[in-house]
Amino acid sequence: MTIDELVAAARGGSIRAAGRLLSMVESSRRDELLDTLDGVAVRAVQVIGVTGPPGAGKSTTIAVLVSAYRGRGKRVAVLAVDPSSPYSGGALLGDRIRMAAHVDDPDVLIRSVATRGHLGGLAEGVPAAVTVLAALSYDVVLIETVGVGQSEIEVAAIADPAVVVLNPGAGDAIQAAKAGLLEVADIVVVNKADREGADQTVRDLRAETGVPILKIVAAKNEGIAELVEAVDAHLRADDPARRAARARAQVLSLAQSVLRSHPDLDHLAAEVARGRLDVYFATKSLLRLADPADNP
Repeated sequence: MTIDELVAAARGGSIRAAGRLLSMVESSRRDELLDTLDGVAVRAVQVIGVTGPPGAGKSTTIAVLVSAYRGRGKRVAVLAVDPSSPYSGGALLGDRIRMAAHVDDPDVLIRSVATRGHLGGLAEGVPAAVTVLAALSYDVVLIETVGVGQSEIEVAAIADPAVVVLNPGAGDAIQAAKAGLLEVADIVVVNKADREGADQTVRDLRAETGVPILKIVAAKNEGIAELVEAVDAHLRADDPARRAARARAQVLSLAQSVLRSHPDLDHLAAEVARGRLDVYFATKSLLRLADPADNP
């Protein structure tokens, strides 16, 4: 099938066609796909990032968010970013949701995405995947990142809002601050808020950040309506300056990935190590070599 045929089939409800298009964003045909989609009418898509330390309940939170948005009649896609596995049809998160309320729901699509060595917590193909999902008339894209730390901060370049999920106690608030997560958090969620220490964790967080802080119990679907409202409120407050800042961070992140994988990087680094080049000249050389206009 051609790309146009795949798009038509996916828009008609074919999950298999949608999967093939999403696989294409991780292949050499990515540019061809994006060029084809350039002429396709695309609705606005809301991209929500969910990050936080392992065990905080990100997957459970996403599962109940899917239910909440489906209750509004929205078509929902989930991109679960796996630091090691290739596209796997949703192995990371999909089974948990499919076994629940959405096993036969054609308006819920779940995919696992490999980072493939990309510096940040998101795969290079994630921005293209979001473009594909928008072209396929999905309304909401939820992005789950795995792990915690500086690598997870990249979600803020693509998603708006970025939701950080933490647990009560165990110094999660302080650890999140040290990891830089609170710097990019638009909304902080204290999950498992029925446990001891939840109120203290909220107080600790308020000392570290001025963003909205909500308490939820995702496993019991408690506080999710308030979380959805907080997401909506954040979206209403968006402005061109913030959108430009996200775009700038996204461009810089992908540019860094391209430079890191450039075939001349190791040679230039070796020349610097031997003292044959200074680091400034090597940097300028790498940027020049990466510019197609300078390398016809």
